[in-house]
Amino acid sequence: MKYYVFKLIPPRPTFVQDMTAEERMLMQTHAVYWKGLMDKGMVVVFGPVLDAAGPYGLCVVRLSDDVDPKSVWIEDPVIKSGKGFRFEVAPMLNAVVP
Repeated sequence: MKYYVFKLIPPRPTFVQDMTAEERMLMQTHAVYWKGLMDKGMVVVFGPVLDAAGPYGLCVVRLSDDVDPKSVWIEDPVIKSGKGFRFEVAPMLNAVVP
């Protein structure tokens, strides 16, 4: 198994404060998507991070060695929406899990 950190960058730094009703609904479908992956054992933790440099979403994902992490984030409704969201993905060198 390999672990990855997925960082979801919103389309603008003020996104958390000024998201539209359409964006709010999109974020709800985004959360349902990741909760479904969590229920399947692929997601360890996910949620918004209120960083002083700008908010972002964070997710730690556990994947089989043969699974490309792009195959997971490319299906996220926020990515499919074409609304300017993007992921930064990095493998964890070593994950300590219970």
